[in-house]
Amino acid sequence: MSPALRLAELIDVRKDQYIALSDAIWEEPELRFEERAAAERLCRVLEEWGFAVERGAGGVETAFVATAGSGGGPVIGFLGEYDALPSLSQRAGVCAEEPLLPGGPGHGCGHNLLGVGALAAAVATRDYLAEAGIEGTVRYYGCPAEEGGGGKVLMVAAGLFRDVDAAITWHPSDEHYVFSASTLATQALEFFFTGRSAHAAKSPHTGRSALDAVELTNVGSNYLREHIPQEARLHYAIFDTGGNAPNVVQARAAVRYQIRSPKGGQVADVAERVCNIARGAALMTGTQVRIEEGARYLNIIPNTVVERLMQEGLEALGLPEVSAQERAFAAEVRTTLPEEERSNRRIPENGGAGDVAEALPPYRPHMSIHPASTDVGDVSWVVPTAQYRSAVWALGTQPHSWQAVAQGKTPFAHKGMLHAGKVMAATAVALFLQPGKLAEAKAELEKARESGVY
Repeated sequence: MSPALRLAELIDVRKDQYIALSDAIWEEPELRFEERAAAERLCRVLEEWGFAVERGAGGVETAFVATAGSGGGPVIGFLGEYDALPSLSQRAGVCAEEPLLPGGPGHGCGHNLLGVGALAAAVATRDYLAEAGIEGTVRYYGCPAEEGGGGKVLMVAAGLFRDVDAAITWHPSDEHYVFSASTLATQALEFFFTGRSAHAAKSPHTGRSALDAVELTNVGSNYLREHIPQEARLHYAIFDTGGNAPNVVQARAAVRYQIRSPKGGQVADVAERVCNIARGAALMTGTQVRIEEGARYLNIIPNTVVERLMQEGLEALGLPEVSAQERAFAAEVRTTLPEEERSNRRIPENGGAGDVAEALPPYRPHMSIHPASTDVGDVSWVVPTAQYRSAVWALGTQPHSWQAVAQGKTPFAHKGMLHAGKVMAATAVALFLQPGKLAEAKAELEKARESGVY
C-alpha cells in the first residue's frame, strides 16, 4: 500500500472525532486573539493523542505548538488556524441569510475546518512515522488571528520556526488544487484624530472637526489610487465618527486602513503616502493625528519543490466522491450568488463543471498573483512552505460570506477537510522519505529571497 493510501486510512479511522471537533469550533466562533475555547479544544485533543503541547507560544495567549516524533530527522510543521470573522453569524445548512446572533461572528473563511484538517494531517503523519520506524519530528502550530492580527507574524518573530525544515498548510476553497501563487503583502493602519468640540450653529468657528479630518484623509487616499501599483488595494472603514449629533463639532474620529500590494516594499511606500495624507488632513483641519500600525503581512513565496510532492500526493489520493444530496445543496447555494461569482473559476478544468468542483487539475507552478493576503506569507519567507486548496463550498462561493458560513458544517465540507488532511500528510511523509528534497526546497527559497522577484 502506498504511503498516501495508508495515511488516508489513518485519518479515516478518526474522522468522526475530527468532524465533531470542527463542528464544535464552528458553533463557538471567536475573533482574533480571543480563540480561547478553540485553542483549548485543539490542545486537549493533541495531548490526548500523545503530543507535547506548549500553550501561549511566543507570548501569544491563544497560540500554541504541539510536538511529537522521535526527536531526530527533519522537522515538518503543519499550520492550523481557528479564528472567526466579525458580523458573519449564520445558521448552518440553509440557503438564506439567517444570522444566529445579529452582528455576531461566524466562520466565514472556514478556519474551523482549516485548524482541524491540519491537525488530522499532523496526527496521521506522526502515526505513519511510528509504524514505519522513520525518524522525524512533527509539529502542529496553533496560529491565532490570521484575520488581521498576524498570529504567524508574531510566532515567526519569536523564533518558533527557527529549526523547521518545511511548513505545510491548506485553506478552504470552492476548488481543489495545489496553490502555487504569491499573495498580496499588506499593512494595517489606524488614524485617530483629536479636535475640539463646539456648538455647530452658535460657535462653529471655535471647533476643530476630527470627522472632517477623517473625511479629508479618505478623499486624499482616493485620489492616490491612480498613482499606486495597479495590483495595489486601499480599504478603509470609519470605526469612530465622534458621535451622532450633527449640531456638535466632532472632537474625535478614527479610521482604519488596510493597504495591499504584491511586494512588501510597495506596501511600505503606499503606507507612508497614506500617513502623509492623514498628517495633511490634520493640518487642514487644525486637529492632531495619532497613527498606529497594525499587522503587516509579507506575500507568499511559493516553493515548487514541496508543491510538486503535494501534487503527487493529490494524484495518488484522487478526489472525494460527491453525493447527489451534496450536489443538490450546492445547486441551491449557487442560486444565491451573483452571476459573476457563479462563473468565476481559477481552475480551467472546472470551466464546464456543475455546482461543485470535481476536476483534479494538473500542477500549475507560479499561477497569477492571488488577490488576498495571509500571514502564511511570513512563514514562507523563513521556511519552504506549500499550501493546498480543498473544495468545501459550492463553486463560486466567496470566503467572508454568509454562504461560506452556512456550508461550514455540511458533509461536503467535512469531506474536503479530511481530504486536505490526507494531501498534507502525504506531502509531509514524502519529505521524510526523500530528505534530499528539503535541501532543494531550501535552496529554492534562498534563491527566491535573493532574486528580488518577491
